[in-house]
Amino acid sequence: MTVFSVNDLRIRFGDIQAVRGVSFGVEAGKTLAIVGESGSGKSASVLGATGLLPQSATVEGSVLHRGREILGASRKALRAIRGAEIGFVFQDPLSNLHPLKTIGQQIGEAITAHRRVGGRQREEQVLALLDDVGIGNPTSRLKDYPRHLSGGMRQRVMIAMAMALTPALIIADEPTTALDVTVQAAILDLLKKLQERHGTALIFISHDLAVVSDIADDVVVMRDGYVVEKAPATDIYLRPQQSYTRELLGAARLGRPQRAASISAEPHRPELLSVSNLGRSFGTTRPVLDNVSFSIGKGEILGLVGESGSGKSTIGRLIAGLDRPDAGMISFQGKIYAQPGPTGLRIAPDLRAAIQVVFQDPYASLNPRRRIEAILADPFIIYGESDKAVLRERVRHLVNDMELPADILQRYPSELSGGQRQRIAIARAIALKPSLIVADEPVSALDITTQAKILALLGRLRDRLGVSFLFISHDLGVVSELCDRVIVLEKGHIVESGPTGRVFDRPEHAYTRQLIASIPGQRRAPSLSGIREAAHV
Repeated sequence: MTVFSVNDLRIRFGDIQAVRGVSFGVEAGKTLAIVGESGSGKSASVLGATGLLPQSATVEGSVLHRGREILGASRKALRAIRGAEIGFVFQDPLSNLHPLKTIGQQIGEAITAHRRVGGRQREEQVLALLDDVGIGNPTSRLKDYPRHLSGGMRQRVMIAMAMALTPALIIADEPTTALDVTVQAAILDLLKKLQERHGTALIFISHDLAVVSDIADDVVVMRDGYVVEKAPATDIYLRPQQSYTRELLGAARLGRPQRAASISAEPHRPELLSVSNLGRSFGTTRPVLDNVSFSIGKGEILGLVGESGSGKSTIGRLIAGLDRPDAGMISFQGKIYAQPGPTGLRIAPDLRAAIQVVFQDPYASLNPRRRIEAILADPFIIYGESDKAVLRERVRHLVNDMELPADILQRYPSELSGGQRQRIAIARAIALKPSLIVADEPVSALDITTQAKILALLGRLRDRLGVSFLFISHDLGVVSELCDRVIVLEKGHIVESGPTGRVFDRPEHAYTRQLIASIPGQRRAPSLSGIREAAHV
């Protein structure tokens, strides 16, 4: 039985046609995946179909939920359906959970918003839901706030809220994008188990065909507001009909990463940066970092991988001089610049210019009130350049190096796509010709085709400028494509390191093997090599 169907859906925002005649449906107990790049209209389609777009949007067509037309229904009618009959799991649980309410209160509200239940009965239901979604010792978690939970646990709470009233349909919009591979695999397994137990229909929205390959029964591929292709998952993955679908499959990292054997014999590179016996604590019982040592060579891209909370970003901040270690030291070109001390770390201007950072979220790291030209001119101005003609020329060269159009200089960050914003962040980082760039999850928020373009750009920058990278990521597929060597971090300790080819092909530590086994898409990977090769021709 079809639980939810969309027919000839059209959505406009003023003069912009965002969704153009989209149709799809999902049956009870089945999973429909909607995939496509950012801006393809996939999220707008389900938000418009369920009445969650702003009133400024014009939504036309037909939406049937359990055979009843809901498009154009009153707000009251839609509120009665959302939560009770249609549950939602969104990408960022931290921004969708109330920071000042406990976990128990928020899950309880998901129940009492639609049903009258007594306090004891409500608590019993909340405890049962926490147990269902795999949160251990649920009684002690009732009074926790979202900030007390990891990203994976917060997403489990969101799933508990979505499942609170056993709805007929769950809509999961990019629910695993910001999670590391082991947590992502656990969330996908949880959704499948809950679906099998309750017979729930699931609409799973994602930009990553590798992720949805592990969960989807049917797939809708969208581009520029249109449905490009729609078919059972087996046909999409093994017999794609459209070139765009093949392009997405080519960009997807399906299965275990493969690297050429020659990578195992990486040439020796002169040492640029050395980290010795590094330690850092934040008043917790367990140090965030404990006795961490490694080096980065000139012109080398070193990957740093591990789960959330392993200490990856802390290492990046220490190397960038944004924090001070409690133990050990860091040296750059043989000179120590970071070691324990009673005051904040002071970095010499020439070293500050030599080590730059690219952060995960380019929108948060770019001033939304300044034009791109002013943002890119800042590094030169800070280091003494005042001639306006020289500034304009240098900024123009940066934009050209990033393969962006010249007219982008007069835009604001909000007027750029995610990929364009990240290119601007990279341009700002290379403006002063640094020797090392700390790239902290620089592509995790981007769709897979944009990721591929940014990774290729970073590789070209290394080859052309000789700049080294510390590339921090939870995505092992990304690291396998870009990095010369890789370090695996678990709970503040290095458990494995070596040439990328050797680590991925012959992992020595059980934790590394666990990370590799969690990479999505391995179930369908063996039959896709021909499709991937064709997509790159």
